[in-house]
Formats: sequence, structure tokens, C-alpha cells
Amino acid sequence: MVKVSYNQKPYRRIMMEVWGAKCVPSPSPDTESGKKILEKDPDCPGSLGIAISEAVEDAVKHNDTHYSLGSVLNHVLLHQTIIGLEAKKALEKIGDYPDIVVGCIGGGSNFAGFALPFIKDKISGERKNLKVIAVEPASCPTLTKGPYRYDFGDSAGLTPLLKMYTLGHDFVPPPVHAGGLRYHGMAPIVCHLYNLKYIEARAVHQLETFEAGLTFAKTEGFICAPETDHALRVVIDEAIKCREEGKARTILVNVSGHGHFDKSAYEAYLAGKLKDYAYPQEEIKKALKNVPEVE
Repeated sequence: MVKVSYNQKPYRRIMMEVWGAKCVPSPSPDTESGKKILEKDPDCPGSLGIAISEAVEDAVKHNDTHYSLGSVLNHVLLHQTIIGLEAKKALEKIGDYPDIVVGCIGGGSNFAGFALPFIKDKISGERKNLKVIAVEPASCPTLTKGPYRYDFGDSAGLTPLLKMYTLGHDFVPPPVHAGGLRYHGMAPIVCHLYNLKYIEARAVHQLETFEAGLTFAKTEGFICAPETDHALRVVIDEAIKCREEGKARTILVNVSGHGHFDKSAYEAYLAGKLKDYAYPQEEIKKALKNVPEVE
């Protein structure tokens, strides 16, 4: 488990431990890739890329262990489309169809699983005016600032090369409250759709996402995960735009997670302890230095 999340979300870890799991903060001294990173930076907060490297390395060393990636890879996105297919069926029952589809995006699985069934209709021309928005953190701006090229899906380079928008597999995101959205790359299917302009991407800051989360909690009664709050920020912005234009539009959003294990993040926001962080372009250039040169 990425070290910063291990510390920020102790209840998620404890829940896993209740059912018998051993949860290790990454980078750890248990693997060669983890050791190398800790030698360079003993205080490294970790990243999803580093955690993937350690998990793959551990699985390779044990004959009784298998590793299953939960995002990024295209087949995972296709499994997740049950979300969008069910949403589509639900809308059919009330005789509606979205004008705008919004989801948060990190590795791409929950966004694509939600949006792909609708994007199909846009590609076919059946709903060519459909707007599909992927929302990412300004602190980890993969689609909005990363170049489109081949890169590894993990920090140690153990995975196959993937054609994607990337910040570089060496990228270590700042310890903002964005959880699963702090990934250096993006699913190839999502990147291809973005490159072809079937979807658009927006990067939002930490403070405005929590503001949106509080608004949603007060109006709808649900406390959402910080990841989901990113999508809610754009939903609220789009709704305000509708009001200003005097137009009625159906906006569909994927509420992808509850915030029951993220109360400490909300506490920090309410206490005024959180700050916005836009990842500097010069740091992105540094992280991209070790990306393979592949045509």
C-alpha cells in the first residue's frame, strides 16, 4: 500500500488486517526495488508505480503467489464496464440519456468502466454531441500535462511498455489527498480516446474538490471519497454553467467511493490545513528523462 495512503487512511488498512491481510507500506525494505528507492530517499512517500513494482517482484519470487492489477490495463477496463452498462439500463427505465458524463481518473478503470458504454454511442454517431469529461488532480496531471508516448506501468520497469499519456515512471506525486488518482500514467484505451478527442480532461485543485464534496454531502447526504470529489467539482461547475445559460442538461456522474475512511482528510480541510499544489512543469521534465525512446 502506497506509504502516504497507508498513513492517511489507517482505517482502510485496519479493515484489511481484520480479514487477515498483512499490509506493508511502500516503498519497503522487503523488495529490491523498494530498497533502492529508500536508499535514495528514506522519506519517500511512495507512489502507485512503486507499489506495483514491489507487488510484481514479490509475486515473481513466490510460486504460490499471483498478481492481479486493478486498473490501467485494457482488460480491467472492459471488466469494469458493468458499471456503465447498468447506468445505461437505469436511464433507459426513466427515459433519459446523459448530455454530459463525468468521472474521476487515475489509472482509468473506474472512469472507463463508467463511460465506455456511452462513448460507444458517441463514436457510432448516435450521440455525437455527448460530452465526456475525465477529471484528474492538478497535482498529478497525467492527461492534461503528460506527453503521449510509451512508458512502463511501474517504477522499476517490470511491466510491458504501454502507449499512454505519462508523467514518467519515476514520477513521485506529492502527498495530497487524491488516493488512487496519484498515478503517473493512464490506461491505453483512455489515452487513445483522449488523443482522438472523444473525451476531454480537466485538472482540479485539492481545495475546490473538498469544497465540492462538502456541497454534495450537505445536499445529497453522502460523504464521498476525495477521488470522487474531483468529479463532483466538475459536475457542480457544469451545473452552474447550465443555470447561467438557461439550459437543461442531464449530467451523469460516477460516485465511485464513499469517504468513510477519509474523515481525516475532511478534518484537515475543515481545519484549514490543506493547500493546493500544481505539479511544476520542470519537475515533470525531470521525471520524463528515463522514459524509453520508442517510436
